[in-house]
Amino acid sequence: MVAGRYLRARRKDTFISVIAALTLVGVAIGVATLIVVMSVMNGFREELLSKILGLNGHFTAFPIEEQFTDYQQVVQQIETVDGVEFAVYFVEGQALASGDNQSTGVSVRGMDSENIAKLPLLRNSAIQGGWDEWDGSSGVAIGYRLAQRLGVGLGDPVTIINPDGATTPFGTTPQIRSYPVTVIFDLGMVEFDSLFLFMPLQQAQEYFRLYDDVLREGQEPLDPMATDEEIDAAYERIYQATAAEIFISDPDAVGIMRQRIQAAQIDQPLVLTDWQQRNETFFSALQVERVVMFTILSMIIVVAAFNIISSLVMLVKDKAADIAVLRTMGATRGAIMRIFSITGTAIGVAGTLVGLVLGLIIAANAEPLRAFVSRTLGVAIFPPEVFFLSSLPSRTDPAEVMTVVCLALGLSFLATLYPAWRAAQYDPVEALRYE
Repeated sequence: MVAGRYLRARRKDTFISVIAALTLVGVAIGVATLIVVMSVMNGFREELLSKILGLNGHFTAFPIEEQFTDYQQVVQQIETVDGVEFAVYFVEGQALASGDNQSTGVSVRGMDSENIAKLPLLRNSAIQGGWDEWDGSSGVAIGYRLAQRLGVGLGDPVTIINPDGATTPFGTTPQIRSYPVTVIFDLGMVEFDSLFLFMPLQQAQEYFRLYDDVLREGQEPLDPMATDEEIDAAYERIYQATAAEIFISDPDAVGIMRQRIQAAQIDQPLVLTDWQQRNETFFSALQVERVVMFTILSMIIVVAAFNIISSLVMLVKDKAADIAVLRTMGATRGAIMRIFSITGTAIGVAGTLVGLVLGLIIAANAEPLRAFVSRTLGVAIFPPEVFFLSSLPSRTDPAEVMTVVCLALGLSFLATLYPAWRAAQYDPVEALRYE
């Protein structure tokens, strides 16, 4: 009751009450800022992880010795390993893509419909065209940012140039072919939407010359004057893949899954690289940034805690006579400490609750608020070209929210101890001597 009366402003206590109100606002801002920033960083990491691992597997498997001709059989064997959800095989190579406006380097990836169906991120990303009859088409799929850069649309031709073409007496000639655009996709990640170009699997194998023509079993070698029809009938074309992507149920269990895959009965010896190795520097930088941001922004709550100390010190000075009267009426030093501890802690609790509600609301509406501020100010906030993602993600972690709340409450309580202890040390005689 006494602590509550000290919190309510009276005319002569207006200044102290204003300081207490500003302290409450400081605690609320600190808590809300921490919740919003940590939620955005969690969403940023999760979204990047889902995009990267939605297209690239948790493991990439490359053949060690032989050419990867038995890729279908190897993928089926990998999928029988406990903990593996599925695996896909693909052909990949680098090329130069040219459109109406300009040329740019692209990563060409060949996949068939069966494997595209295993990747929901890619399968559901088509914004123009579709993946129906993909294997039989002679077109390509490109990201919408790559389409904008090349100045092409659905049905327009894209010329792809690969320096490793056919070998002639005059040297190696570049491989130059044009393909119509049949699919334009939006994966939601700038790097993917501006870099990847997909082809049907066999078309990519033909383009990158990933095949060998071998004599059919029991077939005698042909004479040099054989016709094209005779050559086609006598030789069998054996296609190859570049590698296989392996998707597992638990992305963090790469160590255990590596041992299981390597111990499995797989015909082809494979070299495995996991997603943590491929993105170690990037995700380590994100983790360091999260820790640093949490530490720096926690200083806001620390400053607010010091404001609690200053406001309580002024309150104790102002209530010196009241403290003396309470002591003469029989109040113990512990009772005086509790009064001022409750007063300061109430400010911290109120500020924490306000900050909690405010932070959760902002975190839940981070992208609409970003878009509104960008439209209002006419400034690109979190441009996708810099932050990789086309929208501002946010994911609130209850454990982190509880950590922030406990940190704010703990600092608020600790900030009350010294002023409350000083109030309990007042000598009633000295305090009332000049009253």
